Amino acid sequence: MGYLNSLLDLIKEWVWGLPLLILLVGTGLFYTVVLKGLQFSKTLYAFKVLCTRDKHSKGDISQFSSLMLSIGATVGIGNIVGVSVAIVSGGPGSIFWMWVTGIVGMATKYAEGVLSLKYREIGQFGYKGGPMYYIKNGLHMPKLAFFFAIFTLIASFGIGSMTQANAMSSILLHHASMPAWLSGLIISGITGIILMGGIQSISKFSDYFAPFMVLLYVLTTVYIVAMHPSATYNAFKLIVNSAFGPKEAISGTAGGVALLTIVQNGVSKGLFSNEAGMGSAAIVAAASKSAHPVKQALITMLQPLIITLVVCTSTALLVLMSPVHETFHDASLLTYESVRYFYPNGGWIVFASTIFFAYSTIVGWAYYGERSVEFTFGGDYIFYYRILYLIGVFVGSVTKLDFVWNFSDIANALMAIPNLIALLLLYKVVVAETKSYFNPQEEEVQHARKPTPTR
Repeated sequence: MGYLNSLLDLIKEWVWGLPLLILLVGTGLFYTVVLKGLQFSKTLYAFKVLCTRDKHSKGDISQFSSLMLSIGATVGIGNIVGVSVAIVSGGPGSIFWMWVTGIVGMATKYAEGVLSLKYREIGQFGYKGGPMYYIKNGLHMPKLAFFFAIFTLIASFGIGSMTQANAMSSILLHHASMPAWLSGLIISGITGIILMGGIQSISKFSDYFAPFMVLLYVLTTVYIVAMHPSATYNAFKLIVNSAFGPKEAISGTAGGVALLTIVQNGVSKGLFSNEAGMGSAAIVAAASKSAHPVKQALITMLQPLIITLVVCTSTALLVLMSPVHETFHDASLLTYESVRYFYPNGGWIVFASTIFFAYSTIVGWAYYGERSVEFTFGGDYIFYYRILYLIGVFVGSVTKLDFVWNFSDIANALMAIPNLIALLLLYKVVVAETKSYFNPQEEEVQHARKPTPTR
């Protein structure tokens, strides 16, 4: 296992090299420019769309359910353990680059949402879409679409099942003294029951749990921040001061962390937390009841705002406001111990949040995996995928964290590459759909000015 983990670590360093970092952040910056900073000017309007029901929409689940399902699938261990891993490995400055990934990722998510509804299809199990469909139907590159679906299938066992189950079993062992094998059996059993209900069952689960778990976690942080304003200021100062130069990963460690390592940890864990550029949220967006691609895209755009700029920042503050991170280097339990520093009996909040966050991600990513199986092998193989997925949940519960995290980081990168390529090549479609929604009269005038073709 040690040799395999070392090999995966080398592969991760290669795939998460400078080219992918530039492609990931660059795509978000590109869309920020061509869409004229839409993530800043249309955020309030996006919330208005979220609260408005469209009577003429078609789809399997409501727009609210699509957001809750994507948040549930994304607000996982990346928001608790992933942030801690970034701080331990890359230092506090990594959080700054998580913020950057979240801000530009809003534009990327918007583009994914537009293309997902633009090129979605109706299949045996309802509406289906995502990067594999806009790569196939928009770019007419079925082989690239196939690779994306395969990478998503692989990623579902990493980011979706094994990583989340690993974190759940770790905190159950630490907090409730539950053996890993027992927690693995319980998690697998409950997951199997929910998955049998399909998209409707999964969306109902997310509708109830996603808002509650996010609110509980964020309010806890707000309370601690309000009670310790000076520690809050010092935490923000530490993040900014450590973002652009070699700094110590954590106080007291020998040596420094190179700038590329800081950026790499921040961007990779930022992607792990909000999945901007991976195309995962576009898969569930395709099932949404929305009359226009832009409407759903605006709602999809809210995901990185909630996930990275709110939830991940909450974790970063909880860790960096306390001195625990200076001596306690176990990323899987760092947030838990940091909260206990402020409130000895408050560890149950992180315990509950970890369970809720991780489990919602396990359920949500099972849906992503099922749609990938349907695209590549057909709907008849979904049952067999569910069995393998549940096995992955159990294996993740009894596997060491380093192996699981390296596996997940590699799978994330493999998903992001074909999706980002497609987003860049289809940008004219995104811009055209945006103009047709926000400026329909301008589009009509431009269409009227086009010369009539002669024979």
